Amino acid sequence: MKRVLKVISILLSILLIMGGYCFLNYRFNFSVPCIFHKITGLYCPGCGVTRMLFSMIKLDFYQAFRYNPLVFIMLLLYILYKFLSIVFELCFKRKIKIPKHIYYIILIIVILFGIVRNLPVPVFEYLKPTVL
Repeated sequence: MKRVLKVISILLSILLIMGGYCFLNYRFNFSVPCIFHKITGLYCPGCGVTRMLFSMIKLDFYQAFRYNPLVFIMLLLYILYKFLSIVFELCFKRKIKIPKHIYYIILIIVILFGIVRNLPVPVFEYLKPTVL
């Protein structure tokens, strides 16, 4: 019971913080800038995530994808993984373990995404966080 209350309080805290940030963003156009982009002028692998989340709240999934395609796809895959792991655990009473090498592959993909989205090649222009 203590664990359930702890999880609920953490989730409520996260929702309160997100709600406050959404309110500040919509009411006063407040957003946290990307320090990496401010200093270097380059886009980090996470640039556009906040705008992506705001677009997802508005159910504008196409624009959310345009802001950060990698995190958008990874978020969908994570939700799918959690759903399947819950179903698997309920059906077979076993947990799904992700092999360690998968985490290294994800890290390499994120680093490559950060490099490729900053290349001055027209083909990769769609990887920059853009507004339609």
